[in-house]
Amino acid sequence: MSQASKLALIKEMIDSAESSLRSAKQLLTEITGSKSTKATYAKAAETLDDLDHEGDDTIVEGVYNGQMMTDKNNKEYPVPANYASKSKLIPGDVLKLTIKPDGSFVYKQIGPIPRKRIVGTLTYEDGQYKVIANGKAYKVLLASVTYFKGEIGNKVTVVVPEIEDSEWAAIENVMPIEPEKLDI
Repeated sequence: MSQASKLALIKEMIDSAESSLRSAKQLLTEITGSKSTKATYAKAAETLDDLDHEGDDTIVEGVYNGQMMTDKNNKEYPVPANYASKSKLIPGDVLKLTIKPDGSFVYKQIGPIPRKRIVGTLTYEDGQYKVIANGKAYKVLLASVTYFKGEIGNKVTVVVPEIEDSEWAAIENVMPIEPEKLDI
């Protein structure tokens, strides 16, 4: 076996081991719950401004966790899935919530975190759409899947935090299944 072949084999073995470790960590998080992830976003929210008022409006800043916004007091606010999908929100993004006197919520993304794009395959398991990419299953919002008309098996471009590990991703694009690759 040549030196180049040995190096290629070693790289492949390392990639496989890293993939297995990521999968094991994800399974562990799913079994034990994502309390540490929730705590991470609550901790990040501690640096944000306190509750404020602009006229009759109440202003709250918080950190998006994949489904909700967490403020500095660890209070969670629901983020509409269609807004999160359209804005391609990912965990760690900073949001400003304006609560109007009539009780309506208006969100605005004010601090996007650094992102990276990866390509994976759309799947569905345990009642949740996921994208399998880089040896990990990322949860994605149903609103994103329906908006992009995603189908199980599609190749999907997702956006994830650049440096932090996340269980959620935002769909950026869905690539159609090529007819010649379908089992007809």
